[in-house]
Amino acid sequence: MHPMHRILATALTWAALAATTGCMSPPKDLDLALTRPTVDNKYLVTLQAPAKPAAINQLHAWQVQLTSPSGAPVPNARIKVDGGMPQHGHGLPTQPQVTRELPDGGYLIEGMKFSMTGWWEIKLAIDGPAGTDRVTFNTVVAEAGASR
Repeated sequence: MHPMHRILATALTWAALAATTGCMSPPKDLDLALTRPTVDNKYLVTLQAPAKPAAINQLHAWQVQLTSPSGAPVPNARIKVDGGMPQHGHGLPTQPQVTRELPDGGYLIEGMKFSMTGWWEIKLAIDGPAGTDRVTFNTVVAEAGASR
């Protein structure tokens, strides 16, 4: 192999490895709270991760608990799910959706998947009785597939 081809092949190998392994460390002061108010304080949202941390490239489900700021459950809301990896500049590899409403302001999100380790954002756009609002949660997916 020509030396330039070898250098190019090595560089491409390292680039591919970096793209698939979530090489950047999340910020040290990253807020990993799973309960937070929406941007305009119209709702209080709790995001519940799966009981068993999801492995990389496997589908998993999350739950959302939606209440008013005073704690009253909020039924009949429409929630859109988005997100991605801020440090890598890409979105979620799937299009997760709320598939059903649960009792007491709960909602089930199915179709979540993380394609690599690192810092992920889960963004929820909420349209409910108090109007539209949004909230962003941070999670870190570790080497063993654990998210926190």
